[in-house]
Amino acid sequence: MRNNQDLNERSLHLLKALVERYIQEGQPVGSRVLSKDSELKLSPATIRNVMADLEDLGLIHSPHTSAGRVPTVRGYRLFVDSLITVKPLESQLLEYLSEGLEHEDEDSAALLEKASKLLSDVTHMAGIVTLPRREVVSLRHIEFLPLSKTRVLVILVTNDQQVHNKIINTDKEFSAAELQQASNYLNSIYSGRSISEVRQALLKELEQDQKRVNQGMIDAVNMAQLAFDHKPQEDYVLSGQTNLMGFSELSNMERLKQLFDAFNQKRSIIHLLDKCQHADGVQIFIGEEAGYQAFEPCSLVTSPYMVNKEVVGVLGVIGPTRMAYEKVIPFVDMTAKLLGAALNPK
Repeated sequence: MRNNQDLNERSLHLLKALVERYIQEGQPVGSRVLSKDSELKLSPATIRNVMADLEDLGLIHSPHTSAGRVPTVRGYRLFVDSLITVKPLESQLLEYLSEGLEHEDEDSAALLEKASKLLSDVTHMAGIVTLPRREVVSLRHIEFLPLSKTRVLVILVTNDQQVHNKIINTDKEFSAAELQQASNYLNSIYSGRSISEVRQALLKELEQDQKRVNQGMIDAVNMAQLAFDHKPQEDYVLSGQTNLMGFSELSNMERLKQLFDAFNQKRSIIHLLDKCQHADGVQIFIGEEAGYQAFEPCSLVTSPYMVNKEVVGVLGVIGPTRMAYEKVIPFVDMTAKLLGAALNPK
């Protein structure tokens, strides 16, 4: 197969026109249709020759006996990386998005739901938002309360306005006064630090010379270890997945079943979103680039969102490979910025 470097400006211009036409109309694009494009100023014969070159390069292909062509994954990738011009959001859409993600004392769960729904409603595709990772959420306050014998209720308050309750089983019984003392010690040392920092510091304390750490401190650290031991299962909020049924490329029942199974099982999509979390800015997976068969007819456009200048999650849009990338990319990017701003503690 020849290299993309063989393409001249005319070939790139025609590829861009073909992809844009296919995204808009969803039908294989023929040379006659493209010859009517006044900007190309090329004869049908010339266009046919250029299209043959594009097909040799693996950028377009014929889906059936039709004379028309459609972009391949490789063609979409070249289009997204080199040929589209991403413009800022229109002021009306930006205002709609800003109003939709206004804080108004809502908890983070409600904001994540809103963001997912906004992504879906505006793009008419599926909107997805991963829940913030607990490791990058800071500890605000921890409290231990006695229940019965060795059972203790842990109340953990984090700076993302979430309250987490957990019952732990300790090695021995503690009085209410001892539990209060443990709470006071941990709050004085660790309040304001991220959960991951607290975990590391607790392990370090347990490894220190026991003579330097009194029994009360050891008990407090042990209880905190139990409280932080369980990591919440990474999850996400998904909206508008039924929108995907409206696209002809995804209407095949077997494809839909695979896609919805992937949404339900979550493991593959969480792994995919994990890769996006470490990306710098907007990340795009087109078709087979996702690495999962269920997502081969789809594209995923994502962007990480930040709280306290740390990436805590990812949001994005899932739709057919035939999506309006130049509109979806800035919308996803701005939604991530506004969600991060809304989640930041005031």
